[in-house]
Amino acid sequence: MAKRIGILTGGGDVPGLNSVIKGVVYRGTEAGFEVMGIRKGWEGLTYVNLNDPGSRARYFMPLTRENTRTIDRTGGTYLHSSRTNPAKMGKLPPHLAGREFPSQETTKNGVTKTTYDVSESVLGNLKYLNVDYLVAIGGDDTLSYAAHLNNMGVPVVAIPKTMDNDVRNTEYCIGFSTAITRAMDAINRQRSTIGSHERVGIFRVFGRDAGYTALYTAYVTSVRCAIPEYRFDLEKMIEILLKDKRNNPSNYALVILSEGAEWEGYEVRHYGAADAYGHRKKANVGEDFSIEVVARTGEETIISDLTYDLRSGEADFVDKMVASTFAGMALDCILEGKTGVMTSIVNGCYALMPIPDPKLGPRKVHVETMYNTDRYRPNYDHKLGLPIFLTKA
Repeated sequence: MAKRIGILTGGGDVPGLNSVIKGVVYRGTEAGFEVMGIRKGWEGLTYVNLNDPGSRARYFMPLTRENTRTIDRTGGTYLHSSRTNPAKMGKLPPHLAGREFPSQETTKNGVTKTTYDVSESVLGNLKYLNVDYLVAIGGDDTLSYAAHLNNMGVPVVAIPKTMDNDVRNTEYCIGFSTAITRAMDAINRQRSTIGSHERVGIFRVFGRDAGYTALYTAYVTSVRCAIPEYRFDLEKMIEILLKDKRNNPSNYALVILSEGAEWEGYEVRHYGAADAYGHRKKANVGEDFSIEVVARTGEETIISDLTYDLRSGEADFVDKMVASTFAGMALDCILEGKTGVMTSIVNGCYALMPIPDPKLGPRKVHVETMYNTDRYRPNYDHKLGLPIFLTKA
């Protein structure tokens, strides 16, 4: 009986995921494996009802060279995604109702919430699928549960993806290059409009806890930026932008804000219920910053939220290359019996690293070496000897 690889994608979609899926399928089947796609990330291993043929068909998809032949030509994820956390389910799926699972109660603002760890059910579903190896593709949230499964004895190979580039133990995550390219193109296109009206252009990009997307976009567009790792001085930032505007022959200025950026005395507002990993949506800090600029200076602003646009569409060359290489590395690991590892880039070279410890949280920008806190810009000096992405894992 052929051995079987299970593969899933979790969290936000990014360009390049389909290249990983196709790469695993092509190399895997060539090596004699069957490949089973698990749809909608960890939801596929928690919400599936094995007694319901329709549910099995909804969440389990055999992958072949035929049905994955062209998927790398498009963005998104062929297997779809979700933000499910089987270790902290706020509500049990209907078919699991009445079963006993480990639970935990937490109280916040006087409200007590119970969550359930349904990992026992996940293990049963993997056994039903006859999965010998699991390839999990995701960011720090998705891979935190991959680490949990690995600790429970499931042979897991992890592949990092996130446009935030904030997974620990790697200098690069799939989706990051395309996100920066999209942001650069959008900002350069909008210069004409912002300049025509002589305004202050405010761009918001993803980056809940880490400022890599804002910082690197600022690096290649030569504009100011604000990142979650450093609270900036509001008056100083506005003064700098007004000076940029005066010194610009077209009389405009630009700034990029991470979604988690804050200034002294301000905290990003949240709304909606928390997701399975405890994250609530953040209100648009660009709008709040715009209000301050207008109130203090009378200048007109243009606010552009680039968030979801950066994760849409086909992957660029770098993301396709890294995705395809990570897929090949994952198959090498499986063929060599290496599990509990994550494909990575370390010191600019492809490497294998441990799946990150969830307790450490996301990787963050090293402010002292990467961010100029006086000018609210990236640091451009002293790069000799650094890896291509200018940061260490």
